[in-house]
Amino acid sequence: MAISLKVNGQTRSVEADPAKPLLWALREDLDMVGTKFGCGAGLCGACTVHIDGNPARACQTPIGEAQGMAITTIEAVAKSDAGKRISDAWVKLDVPQCGYCQAGQIMSATALLATTPDPSDEDIDAAMMGNLCRCSTYVRIRAAIKDAARAGAKA
Repeated sequence: MAISLKVNGQTRSVEADPAKPLLWALREDLDMVGTKFGCGAGLCGACTVHIDGNPARACQTPIGEAQGMAITTIEAVAKSDAGKRISDAWVKLDVPQCGYCQAGQIMSATALLATTPDPSDEDIDAAMMGNLCRCSTYVRIRAAIKDAARAGAKA
């Protein structure tokens, strides 16, 4: 069955069962490998994408449910103001260690800044709670979010 997905501003067609997880449609059918497979149960956040601006776990989202919605992946997140500031802060503060979880971390952090321009530590904790980092770069992640928020306040 042909499923039409709007990914990073482009309409793309995927020939697959509507129950296929968005993660695998992105990686296998659309060759967009920035979104990572972590746990497959929606618990680690490595597969986070934005669907209509909200963070969502691509491993748990059937493509049939994502049809007609605006999907943003790590490949295009820096096109938004918040995504650009987060990406710049990630590089500036050398956030990643192994880097595997970072796409999901950046997607969740970008969604936070898009709705909460000056997040408190509690806001950051709540927004990032579902994103796990086995290297424990949480202190650098928090610092990068704060840095990106400050950059937005200066703009």
